[in-house]
Amino acid sequence: MQLLEEKILKDGVIKSGNVLKVDSFLNHQIDVPFIAELGKEMKRQFADRPINKILTIEASGIGIACIAAMFFGVPVVFAKKSSGSNMDKDVYFTQIYSYTHSKTNDVVVSKQYLSKNDHVLIIDDFLANGCAVEGLIDTGAALAVSTVGYGGAAEALFKMCVGNGLGVKLDDVDADALFAPAYGSFLVELADDAQLPAATDNLDVVVLGTTAEDYRFIAAGEELDMATLQEAWEGAIESVYPYRQEGEAVKQVTVDNRLPLTYNGTIARPRVIIPVFPGTNCEYDSARAFEQAGAVADTLVINNLTPSAVAESTKALVEAIKNSQIIMLPGGFSGGDEPDGSAKFITAFFRAPEVTEAVRDLLFNRDGLMLGICNGFQALVKLGLVPYGDIRPMDDECPTLTFNTIGRHQSRLVRTRVASNLSPWLSQCEPGDIHTVAISHGEGRFVCGPELQHQLEVTGRIATQYVDEVGQPSMDWDVNPNGSVMAIEGITSPDGRVLGKMGHVERRGDGLYKNVPGNKFMPLFESGVKYFTD
Repeated sequence: MQLLEEKILKDGVIKSGNVLKVDSFLNHQIDVPFIAELGKEMKRQFADRPINKILTIEASGIGIACIAAMFFGVPVVFAKKSSGSNMDKDVYFTQIYSYTHSKTNDVVVSKQYLSKNDHVLIIDDFLANGCAVEGLIDTGAALAVSTVGYGGAAEALFKMCVGNGLGVKLDDVDADALFAPAYGSFLVELADDAQLPAATDNLDVVVLGTTAEDYRFIAAGEELDMATLQEAWEGAIESVYPYRQEGEAVKQVTVDNRLPLTYNGTIARPRVIIPVFPGTNCEYDSARAFEQAGAVADTLVINNLTPSAVAESTKALVEAIKNSQIIMLPGGFSGGDEPDGSAKFITAFFRAPEVTEAVRDLLFNRDGLMLGICNGFQALVKLGLVPYGDIRPMDDECPTLTFNTIGRHQSRLVRTRVASNLSPWLSQCEPGDIHTVAISHGEGRFVCGPELQHQLEVTGRIATQYVDEVGQPSMDWDVNPNGSVMAIEGITSPDGRVLGKMGHVERRGDGLYKNVPGNKFMPLFESGVKYFTD
């Protein structure tokens, strides 16, 4: 929760022993409006669960649990750290170590208020542990880590095996125990030479078994073929939601004889304007990526509540473009992508004469750049900025981005290959470079006629293609998630100043995409900034 993160950074205090002190808004003094926002967010995140009780532990967890319960409309049960004389004798009992007070507490809950039929959401003030697992990750001893969820250790182990293409052989483990609830537990695959952490009063360490090259799940006296299990899991509802379709290979495009444009002058920190339309959801990641690359990124929220608000937003965007060197249209679902297609609100806004002229001035007179990712790419195509380089009327000959061939939203990692060195946005890449990037879209299928397709290829405007592990573009759904012609993932304007692509290269950072092969860093933002700074 970003709100919580900002509150901790503003008001939290780190004490000795790595204890986070939050008594200014939670543990001693309670900031009720702030806690109410957290309660709303919890309700949003668990809206699809049949929660009928909230469980917490005295004392600091009670406040946030009670406020959250108001949004769920359910009672709160709080575990007591001692059993008084008025406490029922029929209780659930456990011991919990307090990291803050460095002691172990006896904790009880009356069985009168919790039954096996309840759907319980556990809310407390803060989790204090996880340090042992973090240490293993930091030292490289942990090769893979997963948390145990609804299906117990069995589900988590199965998914780890599928994700890494490995089998597992468990030692003397009871089958029922594999499916028992174990929330809060970590499954850690350790390197052969790793030192097993010692158990403590608040940390149990159990060796379950070993991984194996043989793709089988061996446990409790049984051997299961992982390929069969994986097929059953992935293909269960394939008749309703197909997810695979073989397709033929398509031409691998390589244009490496272009000299990218250079900027006439230098700017120490180019300025980027990122308009935020209703439904945009990638502005924070995009701004951070530009800032990390050395730019100054500004976001501008477009207000469409009233005609006068739209006029004010139009004026504000025009002024922001005049003071910027780059326009970035981030991903999302502007206007809910309705009716009948994506990015219509963005395109309507940019077709306002004053905005159109500001864009043209940036691109034609001031040598500026423009970038659109996902929803932003859809807007660039439907404005004509890619592949034509200008905001123009649309006709039957124009390309478009439409619904994925698979018939539903795709959210996954894909491989993309740089096909051209035309664009300044790709100056820090080489044709043939392959990157692993995230996608999340329902309308990413690039469609155009054969003649335009040929023009895009020979002029170097095909920037990137979806490819397999060896760099071969294909129409196979496993490679090309939306069915784009020629497996096109990104295109540019004729001079390369405007680039649109579906892959979210801004979704990057330490700790993401663990155990995923390939290069997850595409220097797109760095290239755009370097165009102005060098």
